[in-house]
Amino acid sequence: MSGWWARRRHGEGVRWRRKITLAAALFCGSLMLLAASRAAELHAQNLIDLSLEQLGNIEITSVSRYAERLSDAAASIYVINADDIRRSGANSIPEALRLAPNLQVARADNNQWSITARGFNSVLANKMLVLIDGRTVYSPLFSGVFWEAQEVMMEDVERIEVISGPGGTQWGSNAVNGVINVITRAAGDTRGNLAMVGGGNLENGAAYRHGGEIEGGGNYRFYGRYFDRTNSNRADGSTSVQDASSRGQLGFRSDFARHGNQFTVQGDAYQSEIDQGATTRRLLGANVLGRLTRDLGGGSDLYLQGYVDHSYRDQPGALHDTLTTLDLEFHHGLRPTPGQRLLWGAGYRYTADHADNINLAVLAFLPARRDLTLGNVFVQDEIALRKNLVLTLGLKLEHNNYTGLEYLPNLRLAWKAREEHLLWTSLSRVVRTPARVDRDFFSPGRPPFFVVAGGPDFHSEIANVAEIGYRAQPLRALSYSITAYHHYFSRLRSLEPSAAGPVFENKIDGSTDGVEAWGAWRVNDWWRLSGGFTQQRIRLRVEPGGVGIGGTSTLGNDPSHWWTARSSFDFGRNVELDIMARHIGQLPNPLVPGYTAVDARLGWKPRRDLELSVTAQNLFDPRHAEWGVAPLRPEFERGVFFKVLWRQ
Repeated sequence: MSGWWARRRHGEGVRWRRKITLAAALFCGSLMLLAASRAAELHAQNLIDLSLEQLGNIEITSVSRYAERLSDAAASIYVINADDIRRSGANSIPEALRLAPNLQVARADNNQWSITARGFNSVLANKMLVLIDGRTVYSPLFSGVFWEAQEVMMEDVERIEVISGPGGTQWGSNAVNGVINVITRAAGDTRGNLAMVGGGNLENGAAYRHGGEIEGGGNYRFYGRYFDRTNSNRADGSTSVQDASSRGQLGFRSDFARHGNQFTVQGDAYQSEIDQGATTRRLLGANVLGRLTRDLGGGSDLYLQGYVDHSYRDQPGALHDTLTTLDLEFHHGLRPTPGQRLLWGAGYRYTADHADNINLAVLAFLPARRDLTLGNVFVQDEIALRKNLVLTLGLKLEHNNYTGLEYLPNLRLAWKAREEHLLWTSLSRVVRTPARVDRDFFSPGRPPFFVVAGGPDFHSEIANVAEIGYRAQPLRALSYSITAYHHYFSRLRSLEPSAAGPVFENKIDGSTDGVEAWGAWRVNDWWRLSGGFTQQRIRLRVEPGGVGIGGTSTLGNDPSHWWTARSSFDFGRNVELDIMARHIGQLPNPLVPGYTAVDARLGWKPRRDLELSVTAQNLFDPRHAEWGVAPLRPEFERGVFFKVLWRQ
């Protein structure tokens, strides 16, 4: 009876996939015929909402903490704009981050992701700083990001600024290999109504947002979003991975502008349930943020921000973690002389983390409760040595509970040989300060700790970084960027023997070297090509006197190279076709074969306020693995997602 039921379920699954494939083919075919019939009679609108010239003039804030043109930024920064996200069909932040050629993005299962830049990638990657509208979202448990807990209304994202390389002076410790800054649109840009509904063989979702004006010069919006995802499949085909999930999120934002002052208040609340075998992992959270910017005149401005973030994580069979964060920061920008821009400020963060250790036979954080504080002061001075030569000097002093005072200096030099050509170089020192896992983690949760224990003397990991880059737009239709870098690491985390069992220490050092490049070419009014390539080499060693149990591979699993290529077409005014290919090289330990995946999206706007689209993932590959140990690791199959988007 059970065999009959399994065969029936399998047959239904095959028939369901065939129906989706047939529907997708019919949908795509009809749109292609429509596009062909209209292409001759309608001239193309903008391929992407912004031309290459306008893209170079986008104002970014992640490099220098004040608004500057992308073309003037002395850093390896890639900007994913709102139209990139829309035309990719991405339904989550990690999916959108695949668009950044300077990021390593691997899907570990249907909810967990491994994301970093310049090496040391893992599900618990700890060398990238991630912000959402100025709110830092990394966990003090391991100095990394629980990506399954980070979502936004994707239709409201204005841009994602991705810096590969250190950002310690601007953003503090843990911005070792890069910064990801997700920035949503101002409330005034989201007036009216928006509704989205979509579904496919791998996920289903819906969202609604309403925005309007507030009497007295303000605007507001509120939104709701829900998505559920199916189980992934194991590589050996034996059974599915129990990683299905459902997530709901609500949020709001209000912006006010008056007499040179701009004030923002926003917040989100979410709840997720994620299958974890026979149990369920539950996530709850809410946050509220307020931000004031004031123009003081004469090139001077003031920035104040504060937020409260509360989250709860129920990890079955291990712990219940409750985390509350209070963060305050301000900075003041001024121009002491015509060729100088000075920025200084300070910040303070208080974090109360309570890990309820429910199974000491497995693991524990001891003490169960930690109250952590992080304070900083910083100064950054930008000096125009000549009209086309700018020197930037910066220093941040930061104090934490574990290692005390840390210093994070930075020097940058930018030279504009011509208006659209920028040559820059930088020297930086940045640190990853200890997380709770480095000092307070024990497995099992009572002695003897024969598996692993936090090291009472674990120090900050240090990186000294040199970079040189060139960004140019030699033609109106062509732009590119290339950066070479060298990171020298010392005091990286290792696992060393002791009388009580293996403990975390700092006995690994080494370097990463690489080149990252990308560019865009607007072939004509209706066709644009873009792509990027990264090559890196990571060389690590255990220091003399160290043992390094498990070797240097415990620090991450990284490919030596990867590339992306995108092609975007406009067929007339109303039909869009986007194709993206990405290739990821082999991961060495554990071995994960390299793969090439091709995704495509076809969109049609039958009316000004209505958009229909279908997105297909892994078009030419029935399934592939991206992370984990064979044969039980997930493999991700071909997926189709139909979406209806209505704006009023």
